[in-house]
Amino acid sequence: MKSKKIGIIGSGQVAQTLGNGFLAEGYRVMLSSREEGKLENWAQSAGDLASFGTFDQAAKFGDIIVLAVSGKAAEQAVELAGIQNIKGKTVIDVTNPIAQEPPVNGVLKFFTDLNQSLMEKLQLKAPESHFVKSFSCVGSHFMVNPVFSEGSPSMFICGDNEAAKNEVKQILDLFGWEVEDMGGAEAARAIEPLCMLWCIPGFRENKWNHAFKLLKG
Repeated sequence: MKSKKIGIIGSGQVAQTLGNGFLAEGYRVMLSSREEGKLENWAQSAGDLASFGTFDQAAKFGDIIVLAVSGKAAEQAVELAGIQNIKGKTVIDVTNPIAQEPPVNGVLKFFTDLNQSLMEKLQLKAPESHFVKSFSCVGSHFMVNPVFSEGSPSMFICGDNEAAKNEVKQILDLFGWEVEDMGGAEAARAIEPLCMLWCIPGFRENKWNHAFKLLKG
């Protein structure tokens, strides 16, 4: 797995957090941005395994792709990355369909409905890529090696390709997560709204230090 290169579509906090996590595990990583030179400082400080480029360069570079942009920009980001460049590849979809409106009593608004997730839209846009929803139900500061007194938190994933999900499971194991596979792409309709639930304590009480755990009897 670590011989595989990671191409990250995105340049923000989530992209850099995950990029640094992959670098720490010995992966070669390319982050990307629409703005030339935006990531130069990150690449200089991140070490020899790190590089940066455009969306399409990162998509070509990566054996595994991470889509880490805002939800509203996700479909265009896939287009700019190039449908052919991600064909046949595992695409870790970190996005959530958050609308450009303020939360109401701490509850975010989505631009999707409960009958079609953003990941399903992306999968339709790039049908020969293997999208796997992951990292979407927790804040960026807990995405890599989360530490809680109760033990490892649960990361809910889904996707239609079993081999792609297995790749993501191996990464989540490295990053300290307990993986809960919810099945096919349709399950993203349930996973994406967990972002809303995770954010409510933050918006209402400024409490952001939590994650989900699936308990089993």
